[in-house]
Amino acid sequence: MVELVLLRHGESTWNAENLFTGWTDVDLTPAGEAEAVEAGRLLAVEQGRGLDLRVVHTSVLTRAVRTANLTLDELGRSWLPVRRHWRLNERHYGALQGKNKKETAEEFGLKKVKMWRRGYVTPPPPLPPEDERHPLHDLRYRDVPTSALPDSECLADVVARLLPYWEDVMVPDLRAFGSVLVVAHGNSIRALVKHLKSISDNDIVRLEVPTGVPWVFALNESLAVSDDRFLGDPASVAEAAAAVARQAG
Repeated sequence: MVELVLLRHGESTWNAENLFTGWTDVDLTPAGEAEAVEAGRLLAVEQGRGLDLRVVHTSVLTRAVRTANLTLDELGRSWLPVRRHWRLNERHYGALQGKNKKETAEEFGLKKVKMWRRGYVTPPPPLPPEDERHPLHDLRYRDVPTSALPDSECLADVVARLLPYWEDVMVPDLRAFGSVLVVAHGNSIRALVKHLKSISDNDIVRLEVPTGVPWVFALNESLAVSDDRFLGDPASVAEAAAAVARQAG
């Protein structure tokens, strides 16, 4: 049996301030650091039951990198090989980045903001190339073709940019090593889960991914999902997911 563990980064400073973050590089809060450590503790329990993580994938954003480091330290596997890639980044929220989610809902209407946040094919307003927040101005993307760098994304865009990385890098790792940890973001995880579980464009709108909670998938030989479960107390996981859903008011 192949095991894939998905972990959304711990609470970030902009999560705490209820701001659209996207590709903005912010750090974890103390609460987010604690979530990452707790994720490592929960994975250590699973390790005692046979989980044998062999390789880690993260985005190139600090909140995911630090979550992975803290989790692996607690798990006792800081030595695992780590692969980082921009294709695992959060969805790019365009000109909404840095804006308060609730205030944006009050300004544009909850329905419009819900389409921007959770609609499958509706991207937020784009960033112009000259805006300093555009990834064109970030050194970590200097080797990425300009045409591949987004100025705004809907979830369909995230699926399109993530799937080549899934097929070309993650699938070979799963087949070679059997157990893989992915530390990423709410929307890059939603995009991957949509693919893994064949969730419809309409139903994916209702999927909320809590911060700092390991999500374990058992995959068969064809890498189809045979079972999936969150680690930890079910009531706490449900409340954490509900908190994400309430962010826009």
